Amino acid sequence: MTFDGKVALVTGSGAGIGAVTARAFARAGAAVIVTDVDVDGGRTTVEKIRSDGGQAEFFAADVTDAETVKALVRFAVDTYGGLHYAHNNAGVLGESARLIDSDDETWFRTVQINLNAVYLGMKHQIPAILESGGGAIVNTSSYAGLVAVPFASAYVASKHGVIGLTKAAAVEFGKKGVRVNAVCPGSARTKLNIERVAGNPAIEKAMTDVSPMKRFVEPEEVAEAVLWLCSENASFVNGHALAVDGGALAQ
Repeated sequence: MTFDGKVALVTGSGAGIGAVTARAFARAGAAVIVTDVDVDGGRTTVEKIRSDGGQAEFFAADVTDAETVKALVRFAVDTYGGLHYAHNNAGVLGESARLIDSDDETWFRTVQINLNAVYLGMKHQIPAILESGGGAIVNTSSYAGLVAVPFASAYVASKHGVIGLTKAAAVEFGKKGVRVNAVCPGSARTKLNIERVAGNPAIEKAMTDVSPMKRFVEPEEVAEAVLWLCSENASFVNGHALAVDGGALAQ
């Protein structure tokens, strides 16, 4: 998979899956726009890309703010002359609670970051990709976007919503040259999940036992799926939610 001469934008790329995906795009030849609310993390990702010989620029952005997202896409086009790929990856886990015990503010914040930000991103990314001659978008959903997970109603609802939004966009713009797909990782070895485990073997076992492979998915494995979905190798894949879950859904 090569992306020479192309431009990719990755949200939530200050750490975890986003950071690894941004570096993977750069290694494959793309110029990358790194964006995150975590300025230090985003700049670190850019430094790593440049130290590997790649091209990258950082734009600090709250992807839930419409004007900021519009400026982010404009920055990508102004900096590198176009936009061909976007990975809408920024997200939060939300709280662990029964639906009836959920905190209202936390619920709305989770949906705002996990779902509404994907809507805002695609609203501005798609016109730019069309103007650049076409390309692809991959939205990060989750294993929890395909099945129910207890005590995570806001996360589950928002990640299911990402898949619905992905399919709607795919139907509308596939024929115009923009493919839209989603990637659905199982529990990944990211900073968020490591903090969630907090050195507790019982929590880690509960998270990894969901998959018959009995381990976390590595961010690099998710990044490879994202790049494949964006590549010409997946040229007839559109509106698909690709599970990277070690076979959890097969059980």
